[in-house]
Amino acid sequence: MAPKLQYAEGDVFAVPLREGGYGVGVVARMNGEGAVLGYFFGQRHEEPPKLADLGEPHAVDNVLVAIFGDLGLIRGKWPIVGQLPAWRREEWPMPAFGRYEQLTGRYVRVEYTDDDPNSRPTEVEISRDEFERLPEDGMAGFGFIEARLTRLLSV
Repeated sequence: MAPKLQYAEGDVFAVPLREGGYGVGVVARMNGEGAVLGYFFGQRHEEPPKLADLGEPHAVDNVLVAIFGDLGLIRGKWPIVGQLPAWRREEWPMPAFGRYEQLTGRYVRVEYTDDDPNSRPTEVEISRDEFERLPEDGMAGFGFIEARLTRLLSV
């Protein structure tokens, strides 16, 4: 029997930034096997914030949406700060992602099932314009997320 995970959908967590401080993320989907969809937000905090200090995050206010491996959460490097009190899964959707295929020069919209951020996706060729409006497809490691969020929150 697999151990019980220490996080759940709707949990808010702190992400340590490379230059000090913390960003904030929300677990929007998880498959229970290590793949997580997270929404990340643009306010930098000196310490892991308290849930009460965050106001009410909304999916549309994100600076980054990504699928990532859960090692930062499992190892406690990304501390859970609490559960959103008004968590409603439908307000935190599984978005379509975009991928550019260098070899073929194609732009592709990638859609995962709503319940599993690591499911076999459907893919459709799209325009560059549409591609540029979509979050980047791929499974990110927690170090990549920390580095990317650090860049996004640098002033």
